[in-house]
Amino acid sequence: MVGQVVGYGRVSSTSQNEARQVEALAGSDRLFIDKVSGKNTDRPELTAALGYVRQGDTLRVPSMDRLARNTVDLLTLVKGLTERGVTVEFIKEHLTFSGEESDHIGQLMLTILGGIAEFERSLIRERQAEGIALAKERGVYKGRKPALTAEQVAEARERIAQKVPKAQVARDLGVSRQTLYTALGEIVSA
Repeated sequence: MVGQVVGYGRVSSTSQNEARQVEALAGSDRLFIDKVSGKNTDRPELTAALGYVRQGDTLRVPSMDRLARNTVDLLTLVKGLTERGVTVEFIKEHLTFSGEESDHIGQLMLTILGGIAEFERSLIRERQAEGIALAKERGVYKGRKPALTAEQVAEARERIAQKVPKAQVARDLGVSRQTLYTALGEIVSA
């Protein structure tokens, strides 16, 4: 049974450009592109792609790290798809998984390459943390720019004093309630 080729790509934020991945997925019958972090599998376009693919389809992904950031998620996703009769193809790694019993070498490669990608990501985070610590020691690390300006915080205080709900103030300012609480210096327990 020959099905559709469904492309899935992911960039970590809305400011990143997915053009390279879209180009790699050219020829797909349907594309799903997430613009969110890949820290877990709770992503809207991934969920949509997983719900869309059917037996006989191929899910084409630019590289393993675009599908999952850790080996457990990668193995779980690939196993779940192949058990449903969906072939999973990773373009960069030149690997295809169809769930055939005889594909033990492919499973080994998936596990090894997924583990290497996860290890590489942890090294990047470690080097980033070291760089930030050194920059702080030198006094050059400014941290993240505040989400709200002093004027916006003052405006928020005025509106809250006028009994406008904090959730509405946060929406109007384009930030989460937690960001508003932090800017106002309030401690909110979860």
